[in-house]
Amino acid sequence: MSGAALTGMMIIAAGLFAAGLFGVLARRGILFQLIALEVALSGPALAFIAAGAYHGEADGQGMFVLTLTLAAAEVAVGLALFLRIRRAKGSDDSDAVSGLKG
Repeated sequence: MSGAALTGMMIIAAGLFAAGLFGVLARRGILFQLIALEVALSGPALAFIAAGAYHGEADGQGMFVLTLTLAAAEVAVGLALFLRIRRAKGSDDSDAVSGLKG
């Protein structure tokens, strides 16, 4: 992989991360925030793969698997929280969290 290809991949990775971060901050629905968080996590995952390919090392792929595992755990916890909030408040609005007790 050439330096120009690495630069392009890093720009795409930064764009994915920025779009995901904007989605987390701009949306109020918990499901949309979870989807945006997954998009934000795909940015660093792409950067790890690109950097590993550029340097000819398998470390980037290992970090990608770690990032994928982190994303799966995040989805499991996030969906459990979503179901708890949905049952307690009847809404998927993330601002409803401040009224939960117990």
